[in-house]
Amino acid sequence: MAARDETLECQDMRSLAERLGEGCLARGITVTAAESCTGGGVASAITAVAGSSAWFETGYVTYANGAKTRLLGVPEALLAEHGAVSREVVEAMVTGACRDSGAALGVAISGVAGPGGGSADKPVGTVWLAWGSAEGAESRCHRFPGDRAAVRAQAVHEALAGLVRRLAQP
Repeated sequence: MAARDETLECQDMRSLAERLGEGCLARGITVTAAESCTGGGVASAITAVAGSSAWFETGYVTYANGAKTRLLGVPEALLAEHGAVSREVVEAMVTGACRDSGAALGVAISGVAGPGGGSADKPVGTVWLAWGSAEGAESRCHRFPGDRAAVRAQAVHEALAGLVRRLAQP
């Protein structure tokens, strides 16, 4: 059954990425992703779609805090005060990615995928996501169940679903 679940999950991710592409093309915009705990999973799902270069030009894997600062302009003070897994940081990540890439829409992800690294405040499975543009962002915190692979897959799925939802808004 696990192989079947993985196949369905891949089909769902592909469907979301295809819908994202259709929405971006219809609006004439590009999208970007700034990823930490997912390590490029969103970019991988997007680039699995043929023709995605028409609406996805740049993605960022900023696993270390230094990369978040260097590539996305996340202030070191923000990281020190709130930690990488926080609303403030993912919102700064997505606005920085959109500003640097010129994309009209983006998503950012930072979380604790496990199996270690969790704390009482941010247990394993805690993932912050932000969607937005260079002008601003909205964010949401999730507590995804499962092992490292499951947490990462759920985060990628939610990132893509959130982008599709935003494109459907007037």
